[in-house]
Amino acid sequence: MSNKAFTQLVDTHYAPLYRFALSLARNQADAGDLVQQTFYIWATKGHALREMAKAKSWLFTTLYREFLRVRRRDNRATSLEDLPPGEQDVPAEEIDRTANLDAMTIMESLQTVDEVFRAPLTLFYLEELSYQEIAEMLEIPIGTVMSRLSRGKAQLRAELQKAETRSAAKVIPFNQEKQSRTS
Repeated sequence: MSNKAFTQLVDTHYAPLYRFALSLARNQADAGDLVQQTFYIWATKGHALREMAKAKSWLFTTLYREFLRVRRRDNRATSLEDLPPGEQDVPAEEIDRTANLDAMTIMESLQTVDEVFRAPLTLFYLEELSYQEIAEMLEIPIGTVMSRLSRGKAQLRAELQKAETRSAAKVIPFNQEKQSRTS
């Protein structure tokens, strides 16, 4: 692959890969390392990819595998046995409250979601990939993708409700503020 083609590949895929890595790693340094390692692996093994149209999928899959390899090495991987029992479905009448929250609050809440659910959520909402594409990238069955998205949404929803409660508690009603000044 020529330097120009490699530079174009990096320019095209760096930002989405970095967002995905940041959602997994939870810090900028590790996210940058994951993306850098992914492009290094591409530079050494990417020539084996027969269809350049699949480069994006290959890069995301490679980044995810590298993340898992690092996590296993550091002995910090989350196992499925550690998941909370009895996830409940969300009632249809529940109102989406995320419209009142800023993007930073949503991203912070996403970082608190269990790792096993964070990757599918990030790929679905931030990268706008289909269930099938997520299943291929994470190398899991499509049913597992749907299950993890459902459970991840429930965890994210709970975290967003907590964030909303915290931000509402910071707002002092006008008449209480006036009373505290006169006291």
